[in-house]
Amino acid sequence: MSDESTQHRFLTIEQAAEELNVKQSLIRGLIKTGELRAIQIGGRGLWRTARQDLEDYVAEAYQRTAESIASGEIIDDGEPDVE
Repeated sequence: MSDESTQHRFLTIEQAAEELNVKQSLIRGLIKTGELRAIQIGGRGLWRTARQDLEDYVAEAYQRTAESIASGEIIDDGEPDVE
């Protein structure tokens, strides 16, 4: 990744997906449900999400996961997931 001074404030759907290592369809779904803030820019309505909004989404996901583990909804057995 490039150094912070050259990073753009806004990310495309493709860049956000790459950042989270997920498919673009997941990012579109997160935007559609409102879980990930985004805006449409320009005449073609291109979606962009602010880098900070993506970081906020990740922080909230960590928080939700910690709460689920604490409540017993998710059992953390210390073993890595194997696919």
